[in-house]
Amino acid sequence: MRTVNTAAVQFACSWDKRANVDKAKELVRAAAAKGANVILLQEFFETPYFCQDQSADHFALAAPFEGNALIAEMAELAKALNVVLPISFFEKAGHTHFNSLAMIDAGGEVLGLYRKSHIPDGPGYQEKYYFTPGDTGLRVWRTRFGVLGVGICWDQWFPEAARAMALQGAEVLLYPTAIGSEPPPAPPVDSRDHWRRVMQGHAAANCMPLVASNRIGVEKGQAGELAFYGSSFIADATGAIAAELGRSDEGFVLASFDLEEVAKLRASWGLFRDRRPELYGALTSYDGR
Repeated sequence: MRTVNTAAVQFACSWDKRANVDKAKELVRAAAAKGANVILLQEFFETPYFCQDQSADHFALAAPFEGNALIAEMAELAKALNVVLPISFFEKAGHTHFNSLAMIDAGGEVLGLYRKSHIPDGPGYQEKYYFTPGDTGLRVWRTRFGVLGVGICWDQWFPEAARAMALQGAEVLLYPTAIGSEPPPAPPVDSRDHWRRVMQGHAAANCMPLVASNRIGVEKGQAGELAFYGSSFIADATGAIAAELGRSDEGFVLASFDLEEVAKLRASWGLFRDRRPELYGALTSYDGR
């Protein structure tokens, strides 16, 4: 038996960065006290989701990966609690900016960096103004509690990304996110169930657990506001929801998985045995040709 105890955290964020980080640490400690050893925080938990608007002032929120104070602080927490912490942050790299994640192992070691691959652009989610598409490629990390693959928010809508991480040996997929209402001029739509079903499909298609962490609360921008719908959840290797939070709950949920048993299930279904990579060339093009 090789057990991983996963947790998904969600809470509301304000412009008090210290308060946000303290809240994150409080919830991480609470989840660890309940036995969690891989704990996922939401995308950009240090600040509100600043990408609602195009404002050059927000570039001041970015910090380099090397010597990053937030990562160092969370690494100390990971070491103290013996937990794995993937940490979302706004990265400044020279004159370039990325939506990035640092993977911190349970000993406090920073294993590496992932830069978000898929960058959205639309009302309320104007990320192309801030972020260059990631250049790290899709990554997985061998941590103390399993091999983890991590995508960030918009990455979660692409089955190719989940499959690429699975092919690299991922045993659990993790997706920190910030998603909620669609402001005008987009038509009114509640994407929560669609959002969940896409990721449940990744779990089912790759026969591996998946953890998604979203924020809650209403955040006001310069031209409008976003109402984040929370609903963070953990899916099992068949895609079924094993644990979930509500639309406005602050807190965390837990689910445990025996990775050896999951590996047996994955092998028994033959999803990777029966793949035909030579038929999938269309996936490497933009137009399917």
